[in-house]
Amino acid sequence: MSTFIQLHLLTSYPPANLNRDDLGRPKTAVMGGVQRLRVSSQSLKRAWRTSDLFQGALDGHVGTRTKEMGVGVLDRLTAAGIPEGDAKKWAQAIAGRFGKLKAAGEEIEQLAHFSPAEVSAVETLTTTLIAERRAPRDDELNGLLQAAHTASDIALFGRMLAAAPAKNTEAAAQVAHAITVHKVAVEDDYFTAVDDLNSGAEDVGAGHIGETEFAAGLFYLYVCIDRDLLLENLQDEKDLTRRTLKALAEAAATVAPTGKQNSFASRAYASYILAEKGTRQPRSLSVAFLKPVTGQDMLGGAIKVLEDTRVNMDKVYGALSDVPPCVMNAATGEGSLAELLDFVAEPLPEKKDPA
Repeated sequence: MSTFIQLHLLTSYPPANLNRDDLGRPKTAVMGGVQRLRVSSQSLKRAWRTSDLFQGALDGHVGTRTKEMGVGVLDRLTAAGIPEGDAKKWAQAIAGRFGKLKAAGEEIEQLAHFSPAEVSAVETLTTTLIAERRAPRDDELNGLLQAAHTASDIALFGRMLAAAPAKNTEAAAQVAHAITVHKVAVEDDYFTAVDDLNSGAEDVGAGHIGETEFAAGLFYLYVCIDRDLLLENLQDEKDLTRRTLKALAEAAATVAPTGKQNSFASRAYASYILAEKGTRQPRSLSVAFLKPVTGQDMLGGAIKVLEDTRVNMDKVYGALSDVPPCVMNAATGEGSLAELLDFVAEPLPEKKDPA
């Protein structure tokens, strides 16, 4: 029986373009018959795992997702004087262990997520090949890709290697796309830039004219973590599992997507977080916002409808959490992030034997 940790966050972003579609517009979704703003789970997970917070909390346990590991190996080999033909073959042999390569190249066709131990193994093998001026042996290549690792981001978000499915990692964390709790309209910002050296004597026009789209909104985000699977993915390292859970929860609360931050400075912390922990089948509370929230007190209204939905769900289905949920409400000053992180990181208390 697994323990599920569920996070429900409400975060308000001012005018922003956090996550763009192929036309540069903020991503949207229709829910409850009206348009909402949306931030994809892919955007959120990348912002979290590459944040200083995540990297600092989990130093040495964050992987590298890239197609270009083989390119780096080739650069090192050729810089060390290995003939180009040999260097290409050796680099391709190494990179090819992590996925199918592009034709006549060292790049992997699809992004591969390398654990720190795998990156280290590639670097060590490259160093050995340079020192011994020889091709890699099969036994050396076979040891590069490892099923067992302690990369927290891979353990949380998983990895899929089409060429080596036995080395896949099943994701322990599920992250929903964040959506606004209310109806939104995407707006246009027509802007100009002034040429500082243009005196205006001959040309009084703008030095640049552009247009960008933006919107503002209060987002609901749902995250569900299978604590037991995370512990298994991290080779039963309990302290690392606790640190990973804390890093994920704190990143979800405080790290904003990076899109257009220089233009909008739309960084925000979550105003409200509800954390639940139990062994029952998890469920999102997004249904609370099927009817768009309206009115002047958007945050207060969203918190009320979210809490009412949880209470009513528990009435009809029975309590979902095995322990009382933990709440942090920045609008009222209730709770704290530190308390919430402790709640998330600690396992469920062991049940006492009735005998």
